[in-house]
Amino acid sequence: MKEIRNIAVIAHVDHGKTTLVDELLKQSGTFDAHQQIDERVMDSNDLEKERGITILSKNTAITYKDYKINIIDTPGHADFGGEVERVLKMVDSVLLLVDAQEGVMPQTKFVVKKALELGLRPIVVVNKIDKPAAEPDRVVDEIFDLFVALDANDEQLEFPVVYAAAKNGYAKLDLSDPDDNILPILDTIIDHVPPSSGSMDNPLQLQVFTLDYDNFVGKIGIARIFNGKIRKNENVTLIKADGEKVNGRISKLIGFHGLDRIDIDEAVSGDIIAVAGFETLDVGDTLADPNNPVALDPMHIEEPTISVVMSVNDSPLAGTEGKYVTSNKIAERLEAEMQTNIAMKYESSGEGNFKVSGRGELQITILAENMRREGFEFSLGRPEVIIKEENGVKMEPFEHLVVDVPDDFTGVVIEKLGRKKAEMKSMTPTGDGQTRIEFEIPARGLIGFRSQFLTDTKGEGVMNHSFLEYRPLMSGIEHRMNGALVSMENGEASGFSIFNLQERGIMFIKPQDKVYVGMIIGEHSRANDLDVNPIKGKQLSNVRSSGADEAIKLVPPRIPTLESALEWIEDDELVEVTPKSIRIRKRYLDPTVRKRMVKKAKA
Repeated sequence: MKEIRNIAVIAHVDHGKTTLVDELLKQSGTFDAHQQIDERVMDSNDLEKERGITILSKNTAITYKDYKINIIDTPGHADFGGEVERVLKMVDSVLLLVDAQEGVMPQTKFVVKKALELGLRPIVVVNKIDKPAAEPDRVVDEIFDLFVALDANDEQLEFPVVYAAAKNGYAKLDLSDPDDNILPILDTIIDHVPPSSGSMDNPLQLQVFTLDYDNFVGKIGIARIFNGKIRKNENVTLIKADGEKVNGRISKLIGFHGLDRIDIDEAVSGDIIAVAGFETLDVGDTLADPNNPVALDPMHIEEPTISVVMSVNDSPLAGTEGKYVTSNKIAERLEAEMQTNIAMKYESSGEGNFKVSGRGELQITILAENMRREGFEFSLGRPEVIIKEENGVKMEPFEHLVVDVPDDFTGVVIEKLGRKKAEMKSMTPTGDGQTRIEFEIPARGLIGFRSQFLTDTKGEGVMNHSFLEYRPLMSGIEHRMNGALVSMENGEASGFSIFNLQERGIMFIKPQDKVYVGMIIGEHSRANDLDVNPIKGKQLSNVRSSGADEAIKLVPPRIPTLESALEWIEDDELVEVTPKSIRIRKRYLDPTVRKRMVKKAKA
């Protein structure tokens, strides 16, 4: 019977959580010597591999000495904060990873605050000490100051520190130690993570913190056993959040070892396992002993802050590229998503329209990207923040924004954010020609700001934000400054026409692309919308021209991605998403209807 330790790895995005878990799996002997392992092996989803980010929290278990260590790898993006929050309830300590150069970032603060509130005592890992500009000692001081600012107790302030370079596969307790292996982290976990507080002899209590789905066994709940033991085929009682009790049988019990899921016959208090057998299983539900059913505290999930209207694609090109185009298919897919993703919500709002709400644009665009790859076709409206009303006052979400910009661009960034109603809180030079500026800004002000920010800082700026709180609604937040170039014809775009149009603004299309009336083919260089003809070819006659034709030189178009398109559009525009293309269009395609709607809006 091995002793169990449960720990979660938390950090800001890109500070090396998944790479560290890779090394722990390799060096603890969990993989066989002949096994071929990919890089960032825990990021199993295609989108995670492409973007290099973790989207879903995942768990693994490693065996080291006489201990079984359950490790949960969590996402670092603020949009997936809901995932991190639930996971922290399931563990007895956290590995807090901080980049030895970047130091404490907004998401670090967010996850540390949650961990300290739950009374967990973190183990601090200062990662990437091999970077040329790394300053491990300064980072440890920053972490200590953060803990003090978040009211950590004396025991939490006495945190152990490990210095690591996970990519190179070593860790050490003192900077002067040799670069051997990553095992000092595992030794620190064994020494400092408390064993589970529950007992095997108590009646069964187990709580679900993540859902999975299998076509053969149905819904699977990944859960931690807080008390007692559980066996396959045992009868248990499911206690829902509203107190409803359902009796049922455990049809499958799954344990974790490395990346493998293995069928097991029994598990005991303190372990993290997966169970199947209940179709109505939800996050936060308790499975308990039928003779003594006692529920565990339900989980608080933070509310979504942003919503997007997803609707059936009704453009002239609808149904030509996608497999699933009807509202029934979209509703089924959203229903399936909500079964496993509890940080998102959706509701039907009229004929073929669905309002999808989440924690941020990234979370919604990842759902849209997954649907697109599965063959769905739909259109998306402009993201909107969710406005609450408290005591008759309209409240909107505010974000804590941190930007790292080269010194030359601080002026332009501060000016642009000022127009978005951002309030500057601090400005500190971080050396090597960079300045870190912190703001508090309405979440509305951040919609569409990222692409503008990257242009202003010539691609060198880094911005991060996390949810702060709800505050009274602000007015006068500036929108997009440029108008759109709108097609007035149906057909295929011609090179001759694009050549003549490109001085009017930035093009989104290339020759031979299909266009239709009302489709946006570029960004106008001025503030108004302009109707243009992108399909007009050169007039040919049988009279030879006096000079040879000049070669047309086309500027490469700015092909919109899903994120950039969603950030760019205004309220009267939509993004058409199909498996092959992303097009931007006006909500009302007919120019006369459009003019009528503009007049109506002004009135």
